[in-house]
Amino acid sequence: MAHSLQAKKRVRQNAKRRAINRGHKSQVKTQIKHFDAALSSGDVETASEQYRLVVQKLDKTAAKSTMHKRTAARQKSRLAKKLNNLKAKKG
Repeated sequence: MAHSLQAKKRVRQNAKRRAINRGHKSQVKTQIKHFDAALSSGDVETASEQYRLVVQKLDKTAAKSTMHKRTAARQKSRLAKKLNNLKAKKG
């Protein structure tokens, strides 16, 4: 347990930041699930729109240092690969 005032304040701040970061990561995961659902349905237009939203959410999360920028880039790349495979099959 923290004893000094500074340490107690850091505990409070860390708990607050952890809750915010978990929320951001959860939003990204939810958005990715929506994208996967659009891919499963086979609708290219919906999947493209969902991909755009996922990329937007990943970029914002990486910009706030909740997620490393290269982790976000790697996820975007993998999702883009899935979308391109769907487009190739459809078109």
